[in-house]
Amino acid sequence: MKSSTLVYDIRNSRYLNITGRCTLRCVFCPKQQGSTQVHEYQLKLDTQPSPDDIIPLLGDVTQFDEYVFCGYGEPTLNLDTLLIVAKEIKAKGGRVRVNTDGLGNLFHRCNILPELAQCVDGLSISLNAHNETVYQTHCQPKLKHSWQAVNEFIQLAPQFIDKVQVSAIDGLEGVDIPACRALVEAAGCEFKHRTLDIVG
Repeated sequence: MKSSTLVYDIRNSRYLNITGRCTLRCVFCPKQQGSTQVHEYQLKLDTQPSPDDIIPLLGDVTQFDEYVFCGYGEPTLNLDTLLIVAKEIKAKGGRVRVNTDGLGNLFHRCNILPELAQCVDGLSISLNAHNETVYQTHCQPKLKHSWQAVNEFIQLAPQFIDKVQVSAIDGLEGVDIPACRALVEAAGCEFKHRTLDIVG
């Protein structure tokens, strides 16, 4: 088996894989289907990377459009590493985006957005459903009240982060894309229409 990848590039962005843990068990996620790869990269992690593991791999920030915290798990579950690495990127003049399921506040039992706002330029939040029933079916959250929590996060995020995209996946049974768009735009966020099985 190939060794785990902590940093990988897609187009002109550098992606940072900082945890294998997640608050969801999405039925459409490659991990739930037994895959450990995105594109040609092996992303399964044996341990949680520390800032010292990631920072030497950042490279020249001027060579990338942005750095994206997105890998085999939910990056806000390794929040300390995320914040330290993101601050390092910002100090060197780079841009930072976090791909998240929007459950960081629920998991940490506090509002993490003020901390993220100090070092994150953009958020990409996965909504993936227009109501709780469909969300439970496709995302299978491990934490109670996840549907309410992700919606509260989406409503709060624009108060702290300049660029907030929220996505839903076309092709999941029962997902009403126009209704998802309406929820997202009512919260003051940009809607991103994704297609099933298209990753990265």
